[in-house]
Amino acid sequence: MSERTVDVLVPVAVDAPYTYRIPEGLALAPGAIVAAPLGNRRVIGCVWPEGRARVPAGARLKPVSAPLDVPPFSAEFVRFIDWVADYTLAPRGMVLRMALRFDERGEAARVGVRIAGGMPKRKTAARERVLQLMADGLVRSKADAAREAGVTPTVISGLVDEGALEIVELPPEPVARPPDPDYARPELTEAQENAAGALRDAVADGFSVHLLDGVTGSGKTEVYFEAVAEAIRRGKQALILLPEIALTTAFLDRFAERFGVRPAEWHSQVSPRKRARTWEAVAKGEVAVVAGARSALFLPFRDLGLIVVDEEHDPAYKQEDGVHYHARDMAVVRGSLAGLLVVLSSATPSIETEVNARRGRYRRLELPERFSGSALPPLEAIDLRTEGPPKQRWIAPRLEAAVRETLTRGEQALLFLNRRGYAPLTLCRTCGHRMRCPNCDAWLVEHRYRQQLSCHHCGFTMPPPAACPKCETKDSFVACGPGVERLEEEARKLFPEARTQVLSSDLSGGVERLQAELAAITRGEVDIVIGTQLVAKGHHFPSLALVGVVDADLGLGYGDPRAAERTFQLLHQVVGRAGREAAAGRGLLQTHQPEHPVMQALIAGDRDAFYSREIAAREEAGLPPFFRLAGLVVSAKDGPAAEAHARRLAAAAPRNEEVRILGPAEAPLALVRGRRRWRLLVKSPRHFDLSGYLRVWLATGPKVTGSLQVTVDIDPQSFL
Repeated sequence: MSERTVDVLVPVAVDAPYTYRIPEGLALAPGAIVAAPLGNRRVIGCVWPEGRARVPAGARLKPVSAPLDVPPFSAEFVRFIDWVADYTLAPRGMVLRMALRFDERGEAARVGVRIAGGMPKRKTAARERVLQLMADGLVRSKADAAREAGVTPTVISGLVDEGALEIVELPPEPVARPPDPDYARPELTEAQENAAGALRDAVADGFSVHLLDGVTGSGKTEVYFEAVAEAIRRGKQALILLPEIALTTAFLDRFAERFGVRPAEWHSQVSPRKRARTWEAVAKGEVAVVAGARSALFLPFRDLGLIVVDEEHDPAYKQEDGVHYHARDMAVVRGSLAGLLVVLSSATPSIETEVNARRGRYRRLELPERFSGSALPPLEAIDLRTEGPPKQRWIAPRLEAAVRETLTRGEQALLFLNRRGYAPLTLCRTCGHRMRCPNCDAWLVEHRYRQQLSCHHCGFTMPPPAACPKCETKDSFVACGPGVERLEEEARKLFPEARTQVLSSDLSGGVERLQAELAAITRGEVDIVIGTQLVAKGHHFPSLALVGVVDADLGLGYGDPRAAERTFQLLHQVVGRAGREAAAGRGLLQTHQPEHPVMQALIAGDRDAFYSREIAAREEAGLPPFFRLAGLVVSAKDGPAAEAHARRLAAAAPRNEEVRILGPAEAPLALVRGRRRWRLLVKSPRHFDLSGYLRVWLATGPKVTGSLQVTVDIDPQSFL
C-alpha cells in the first residue's frame, strides 16, 4: 500500500509547496493549517491543492502534523493567495506569510475568582469585606475583587488558598464587541441617501465595484458606513482599509458613534499578541468589522461580504518591499474571487479608477456638495516670480497677510510644505562640501529638533559635525532650503503670539504623540498648523479657515509619469481641509508655475478638465492604465556586477513584438542601503500577460549569484 501524501505550502521564499507524508488515520483537506518539519525546524504551513509539488523518485518524506486548532483557509482565500503570487511574481510562500499571523502558543488563560463556600481559618476585617463583596456569586478578576473590596491582592490569594474563593477560567476577552447596525442611524442628505441606498442594494448582489466620488467634507464615510451596516445585518463581515495609521483614532471614534462599539484594528501598532488574537477571531467569524492598514487584506475572513478602500488614491496602499502589491487593486481581485461588494472612496480618484468609472467598469456614486452646506474654498495663486518672499524667507507677503487676517478672526491657518525636517541640504559655506548619506545617493536632511542629520531612504543618522569633514573649517555649515521645522521657525518670528504645531510623521513620540496633536488641533488649541502630506489624509479641523501651500511645485519634477496626478490629488486634498464648518475657507498656492495645467485646474476648481487632460496624455504616451508597466531593479554591492547582470538580463529577454524593454540604465537613486542599482522598464499592451512573460524571462535568463538581487515590481508607483 503506497503512503498517502499531502502538499503543504510553507511561509518561506519558495514558490511551490513541499510534499509530506500523512500519518495513519489522519485526514487533511486543502486549506488546513498544519505544522510541518522544514530542515531542522518546525514551521506552520497550509495544505495546498494537489498537483503543485514535485517529489523526486525514492524521496523519504517527513510526516505532517494534525491540523492546528484554527479554522482552515477557504478555497476562495487560497485562490486569492495564488492569484497575488502569480500576478506579482512573488514567491507563493511569501504571500502565504502575510496571511499567517497567528500565535500557535495561544493566549494565556484569563482567570477570575468567585465564592466557593469554604470558611477561612482566620477572619480579619479585610477578609470579611471580600467575602461580603463576593457573596453575590459573581466572577471577578483578582485585581477587580481587591480594588472593589479595598484590600491587597494577597488577601484574595489567601482566601483562594484556604478554599473560601475558587479560581474560575474566563473566556477570552473579545477582540471587538458586536456592532449594532441600527445604533445611531444618521440623517443623510438626499445625495447621501441615494448613494447609501445603492450600496445597501449592492451588498446582496455579488461582485461589483462602486466608486464613492465626493468632494472633501461631503460625508463619504457616513455613506459607506451604511454599506457596513447592511453587511452586518446580513451576517457578513466587512473590511475597511485606511491609508495611514495616524488616522485610526479619529476614524474609530466615528465608527463607535455610528455603531456603538469600535471595530477590530489591524496595523503595525497593534501588539503581536493582540494581532494573533484578532487573526483567529476573524477566521472564526467572531469579528464583524476590521479597520486596518493594507495588510488587513490578507486576513482569513470566514464570511467576508464587503471591502471598503478609503482614500483609494493614496500612495500608501502600494507596498514597496517584500511582496510588491497595490492593496486597492488586490481588494478588487479579492472581491471578484469572493463575489462581494468593493467600495472605493475618494475626492480625487486615481487615474486608473477614474478611467474604470468613465468606461462603466465601476459604478460612480457622486456626492457633489459638502455635508455642512459650506462651499469649497476658493484658490488663488501667488506667483513667486513676481511676489515672492524676501531672501531666506519662505512665506510670501500675501500669504503672511492672509494668515494675520485669519488669526485676527480667531480662526486656524495651515501652512503646507511636503518636506520633513529643517532643511533638505546642509553644505559647507567655505568649500561647498555637501553632507551626503554614506549608504545612498541622497543628501542628509537636517532635523534640528532632534539634532540629527538623517537619510530618508535608509535611516542613517549622525549628529551635525562641528567642522567640515573636507576642509575642516569649524562652524561652516549652512542649511539650504526649507523643511517644516524651518517653516515653523519663520512662523514663530512672524506671528510670535500664535500657537504653532508641526505635524510630521518623523517627529519623536510616534503615533501616540501625533494623535494627541491632531486632537489638540481639532479642539482649537493650535493657531497655525505646519504640516507635511500627513495633514491631507482625511482630517477634520472645524476651525481651519486658511490653507497656504508654501511650495506647490515641489512634486512636479523628477520625471515621474504620475507627478501631475499626485500633485493635483495632494493639493486638492490639503486645501479641502479648510472651511469645512462655520469658517469660510480660502487657499493660497505659492508657485513658480501658475500657468501649469495642474495649477490652472486647481485654481479654476475644474477637476473634470484635469482628469480629461491627464487621461488623454496617458493614452497618447502609452502609459497606465492604457498600457502595463513592470520595473526590474538589479542591485549588488558591486556596481559593475549590477550593471553587467542588468545588461545580460536585457539581452536574454524573449523576443515579442508586443513587449518593449527600456534600459538598463542606472537608477535615479543609484545607491540605496549600500547597494548599486540598475533599472529596466518593461512595457506591454493592457491585454498582454506581462506577468507570464516576465516569469519565462527570469527563469531562462542569467542566474542570480553572490550579492546580486533582481526585484520585480508589477505596476510600479515609484520610478526611483
